[in-house]
Amino acid sequence: MTSVKICGLTTPETLDAALAGGAGFVGAVVFPKSPRHLDPLHAAALFERARGRAKVVAVTVDADDALLTEIALILKPDLIQLHGSETPERAERARLLTGAGIVKAVAIRNADDVAKAKAWEAVADYLMFDAKPPEGSDLPGGVGARFDWSLMAGQAFRRPWFLAGGLTPANVDEAVRVSGARAVDVSSGVESVPGVKDAALITAFLEAARSA
Repeated sequence: MTSVKICGLTTPETLDAALAGGAGFVGAVVFPKSPRHLDPLHAAALFERARGRAKVVAVTVDADDALLTEIALILKPDLIQLHGSETPERAERARLLTGAGIVKAVAIRNADDVAKAKAWEAVADYLMFDAKPPEGSDLPGGVGARFDWSLMAGQAFRRPWFLAGGLTPANVDEAVRVSGARAVDVSSGVESVPGVKDAALITAFLEAARSA
C-alpha cells in the first residue's frame, strides 16, 4: 500500500478524516505566508489527537533557531519538514535543536534537480520531491504545481521518498504508476478552496492511494 501524508491540516474534522482513512503522516504548516499556517500552540492542540496514530510533521520554510526550538517544545513533532532553501548543514542543526527526524523537500523541474537530491541522503530521514513553484510565487509548495513524474521512474535512493506536487484523488493512481513512488504527499489537491481542506476529498484521496 502507498503511504500517504496529508499536509496542511487545520481543523479537527479534516484531521479525523485523514486518521480514519489511514494516513501515515499528518502535516502542520508553520509558515505565516501559507494559507494553511498554524502557530505551534494551535498546532499542538489540534494534532494531539494524532499521537500514536500517525507521524506528526511540522512543515517549515527556512525557519530560524528560535522557531525550530518553539516547535520542538510546544508541538513536539515526529518529523520536521524543511521546505525552503535549507542546506544539509542547516538540516543537521534542525535535528539537533528539535530531536525530530528530517524530511527534506527538493524542488524538481528536470533530471538535474533529481540528481541533486543525492546530497541529502546522508542527513535526511525522508526525501520529498515536489514541483518547483511557478515564477513569482512566494510559496515553495502547496500551489498545485506538478512536474514530470517519469523523472522519478527507476530512481534509487538510500532514503524513503514522497512524491508531491499537484496530486489529487483523480491522478494519484497514475502518479504512483508512472513514478514508482511508495509514498505520496497531498495538500491543495484535497481542498475546496486554497487553505481549506475537504474531508470527503481526503477520504477519496486515501482510498485512491490505497489501491494504487
